[in-house]
Amino acid sequence: FWRARALILLCIRLDGSAAYDISRIGQMDEWAALTLDDITTEIEAGGETGGETARFPGNRLTFIPPGDAVLRAEGAGVLTLLFSPRARDLAAQCPNDALFAEPSAHIPAFQPWPDPPGGFRLRSYDLNVPAEQGRFGRIFRCTTMMVNVLDPRMGPRDPALLSPHHHADFEQVSLALKGGFRHMIRWPWTPNMAHWRSDAAVDLGAPSACVIPPPAVHTSLSTDAGENQLVDLFAPPRLDFSLKPGWVLNAADYPLPAHAKG
Repeated sequence: FWRARALILLCIRLDGSAAYDISRIGQMDEWAALTLDDITTEIEAGGETGGETARFPGNRLTFIPPGDAVLRAEGAGVLTLLFSPRARDLAAQCPNDALFAEPSAHIPAFQPWPDPPGGFRLRSYDLNVPAEQGRFGRIFRCTTMMVNVLDPRMGPRDPALLSPHHHADFEQVSLALKGGFRHMIRWPWTPNMAHWRSDAAVDLGAPSACVIPPPAVHTSLSTDAGENQLVDLFAPPRLDFSLKPGWVLNAADYPLPAHAKG
């Protein structure tokens, strides 16, 4: 278990010898199951359109409706489950939960996006999506989160071609599912020198999560010789990405919030 201010992550490594089961009773909002490996998931869920049971192959992202649900996963690889912090029973199991006890001066309180017009139900998306010039990764959103499955990188990233940037008012969670990454963070200076921090660089393997708070400047460098796979997570969804035509692959399933429509 790990958590950010508005997101809880549970990564389970399966070796193919036994299934993994999780039940959620009275879940308050949507949650997600992500696997890039040969892991089959069978999900029984309620939702506003009535009970449904579905079986999904690997390399998929599935959004699961609020209410009662049972998920069973079989196969080998890493299964990642994503929840909002409203799942307090899960938040309490995160070793870093206490870090988020107080509100942040930089991040607004978590607010989910509007309900899907067709009602809550299982919505599953195949991640076998070819890269496209001008589109950044494979981005999906629901009411509680945005998941960007970045295109995998073979070998180390060129250190002369990095992308340092910052966010003014939301966290980024960089979830490493294959390979290794060096996450580099620089804190902006304030008028008070006592608030200054030294640059940080942390090397993480997979699975791992790096929580990057605003307004830190950050970039990541893939380090392994083989496949390196990073997934960027945002909760609630990023508005700037959502306003890019064609970037969010399931935009038709989830409406924008009212303030985004002018």
